[in-house]
Amino acid sequence: MYKKILTPLFTLFIVNLFAQTFSVSPNQTIVDYATTEYPLNVIGLSATQIDTNTFGIETVCINLTHTWDADLDIFLIAPDGTLVTLTAALGGGDDNYTNTCFNQFAANSIAQGIAPFTGTYRPLGQLGIVNNNQNPNGQWKLRITDTYAADDGILLNWSITFGSNPATYFTITSSDLPLFVINTNGQAIPDEPRIGADLGIIWHHDTARNYMTDSFNHYNLRVGIETRGASSSNFPKKSYRIELWDQNDQDVDSALCGFAADNDWVLSAQYTDKTLMRGMFTFDLIRRMGWWAPHVKPVELILNGEYKGIYLLMEKVKRGNNRVDIAKLDSTELSGDDLTGGYIIKLDKNSGQSSPGWTSPYAPLPSGSAIEFSYEYPDAADIMPEQIDYIQAYVDSFEDALAGSNFADPIVGYRKYVDINSCVDAFIIQEFSKSIDAYRKSFFMYKDKNSNGGKLVMAPIWDYDISYGNVNYCDGQLFSGWQYNFNYVCGGDFWLNPFWFERMTQDPSFNDLVICRWNELRMDALNNQRMANWIDSTAQVLNESQAWNFTAWPIMGSYVWPNYYIGQSYQEEVDTLKWWIGKRGDFMENSLTGNVANCNPVLLKEMGGFEPLNLFPNPFTDEFQCQFYCKETAEVGIYLVDILGHLVFSKKIKVNAGDNNIILLPENQLASGVYSLHIKSDGRHWTKKMIATGKK
Repeated sequence: MYKKILTPLFTLFIVNLFAQTFSVSPNQTIVDYATTEYPLNVIGLSATQIDTNTFGIETVCINLTHTWDADLDIFLIAPDGTLVTLTAALGGGDDNYTNTCFNQFAANSIAQGIAPFTGTYRPLGQLGIVNNNQNPNGQWKLRITDTYAADDGILLNWSITFGSNPATYFTITSSDLPLFVINTNGQAIPDEPRIGADLGIIWHHDTARNYMTDSFNHYNLRVGIETRGASSSNFPKKSYRIELWDQNDQDVDSALCGFAADNDWVLSAQYTDKTLMRGMFTFDLIRRMGWWAPHVKPVELILNGEYKGIYLLMEKVKRGNNRVDIAKLDSTELSGDDLTGGYIIKLDKNSGQSSPGWTSPYAPLPSGSAIEFSYEYPDAADIMPEQIDYIQAYVDSFEDALAGSNFADPIVGYRKYVDINSCVDAFIIQEFSKSIDAYRKSFFMYKDKNSNGGKLVMAPIWDYDISYGNVNYCDGQLFSGWQYNFNYVCGGDFWLNPFWFERMTQDPSFNDLVICRWNELRMDALNNQRMANWIDSTAQVLNESQAWNFTAWPIMGSYVWPNYYIGQSYQEEVDTLKWWIGKRGDFMENSLTGNVANCNPVLLKEMGGFEPLNLFPNPFTDEFQCQFYCKETAEVGIYLVDILGHLVFSKKIKVNAGDNNIILLPENQLASGVYSLHIKSDGRHWTKKMIATGKK
């Protein structure tokens, strides 16, 4: 094609804009479990700038062999360092990309293709972001990351075609959600170790719309970033762990989006959950049940100039006053009460691998691979031998008691070692959500010092994207059935349940506690109308941005592992979630075996250990009162946080067994507004919205 350009002097210039293809045939090995770059030199293009309007990249083609396509993440890197994801983690165990081309205007996304990939597809990323007015003459690179060992491959050839129908890209200009803008400066983000990057956040505290042209008013510093997740690491839309850094790449705490200040955060992709809210929903439930759970806020992610969709900013599970509030365990604390806490351990897919731990002496029922524990805090690199011996022996004692003939005895049985209230609530949340990973993956437990209660607590919760029917294997789609029986339904799975909850359901008093607690929760946290209202209101918050998310990731109406129900629209996905939750609630309502005759106030108090009964007045002016019941003497922490996440009042007090009434008077007069009151004791965490009216 020839284009005429008229200058003010009517001089005629002829510019050659014919489509032109550049190719290279490396015939080089795709290195196992490594990142390899394959250069292609572009020279002689008459255009000194490429853009999305007149002339730029149209198509990128690859031709390679590989015996497990899902291992491959493939990127295009421009001379100026701009990086585009062409394909990632697709094709399962099938082979090869055979004459596969990527064009932004193709009818189907590569995510909708089937290996061996042949033909022309839209890339996973936005190809047009390289058409950014840079000079195309220079070295382009194809970057291939093989994410797993043991499979072979060869890059045969690849090419770039420039022409007058250049790739464009989708972007956003503003959003009601916070805008997270990350620039890795041309670096790929590995699984580990973290790489340094720049993070800017635009957020006006939910009081005004956020524009991409605004300054980074909320955060503008460095971060360390790496991909995270086990199964989810195989999704094209990656989740990330970020660590906040200062200018010298040292850890720094910040109260992102109004949450308590910390340096460890997660950006969760929620790729397989097309409602984008199953995790948020479950964390909201467990907080209403009185336990700490990660606070979550949906945000927009722009990574290296490319819109990546909705992500959930989440607090990472860790020990801390504002996270899992247990005692710090130093390397010098090796005896006495010091040695008894705090610890966080977990059952997970990576147990015994990236986080070495120990093996339970009790194999899963009826048979299967060993149950492995891993150290979360202190982690495997920091925990001392004496601490290893202690926590292993304590968990072994819990399992011995639970497996023993006197397991149901309240004095010498399993309750001697474990917080029974946490077991009841863990059972309810795992069963109600019917998470396919319930009890066996991402299952955390912690233990504080004996002087702080000291029993094993089945908390906190984590990872609920494949729950509430969003799974097509091991009966996960059914709203009937019990997850504690997973081993009998899906015994061939490598990761199986420990015997714990199956054994607990053989204890009549445990079943009584469960049904009493269930009936209590159905009046509040698990009330059908309340849950439906929460889902509808959250869908409304996400409605604008979900359309953009599914433009960047065109998977709506298509199968993504391990979807069972596949809605054709966002509203259908939301409606299906509400329908499934209603059906699951009905099943549990009709199937719990406890005796409701035992649901009396004494039993509920004995179950709770610590239970807030009343907070008043609300609204308040100068002071308010907190009434609650404690089964035994305990330390209670009371914290008042303003709408920006700033702590404005805190008090720790020792309370007696029985009913307590405490009058709280903040030292400084509080400005009128909405506050969040947090009450913590023995691992439990209640939150209540409080309104201050200011001075009379």
